[in-house]
Amino acid sequence: MNPEDLMNPETLATMVEMGIAASTNVVLAAIILIIGLFIAGSVRKAIRTAVHKSATMDDTLGGFFGSLAYYGIMAMVVIAMMGTFGIPTTSFVATLGAASLAIGLALQGTLSNLAAGVMLILFRPYRLGEFVEVAGTAGVVKEITLFTTVLATGDNKKIIIPNSKSWGDTITNYSANPTRRVDLTFSIDYSDDIGKAMQVIQDTIGADERVHSEPAIFTAVSAHGESSVDIVTRAWCNSGDYWGVHFDAMKNVKEAFDANGISIPYPHRVNIARKA
Repeated sequence: MNPEDLMNPETLATMVEMGIAASTNVVLAAIILIIGLFIAGSVRKAIRTAVHKSATMDDTLGGFFGSLAYYGIMAMVVIAMMGTFGIPTTSFVATLGAASLAIGLALQGTLSNLAAGVMLILFRPYRLGEFVEVAGTAGVVKEITLFTTVLATGDNKKIIIPNSKSWGDTITNYSANPTRRVDLTFSIDYSDDIGKAMQVIQDTIGADERVHSEPAIFTAVSAHGESSVDIVTRAWCNSGDYWGVHFDAMKNVKEAFDANGISIPYPHRVNIARKA
């Protein structure tokens, strides 16, 4: 542009109008950005606070949904700011949608783990510190994230399970209920007194303070084996005492059988020899 053109009143007026329009757009875009940041931050904080106060939802879920709402609002803010400068937003929205679809297809497995993680955190089929069996693996729950569940096995191995497998498979929670039933089977010789053996079992297991008196200990003959009479015993205890009661009962009943002359038979075999 020539210096003489700059001195032209019409040119100056046009430049002033353009400057005012540009300044107005910048100010309007800045106002939209400030308001958008305030609204997005407030919504994210409100979601996190609501989830934190909820007794059924985890804080991790609040952070996830809060961030999701925040970035969703900020995406709309960016589109509104582009509109103030006269930039066509239709093609931008279409491009953004296509990109989202492509990313979704590429991360299909990851997104399935994410969706399953949200369901696990929301419905809580298991919690930290509980002993569970998930996707065929048993262990104590050490960590639950949006993508994986971390278990510690009995021999302290760290097992990381994708949440899609955790949510899509059978979940057995051994710690969900406060009590569990200990099922035991003891074998005695056919020559032993069944009534005496059953009483010894009840007295021995009942002497364990961890065993509940209600429901009462149950004993009954369950089978006539090839070499023994099998007696099934069922006793109730707290879930955390299950294995301690199980192992101690097996030891104590064996010692009580020995003290009362009740034998635990070995398998019997009869050999028949035929003379030539």
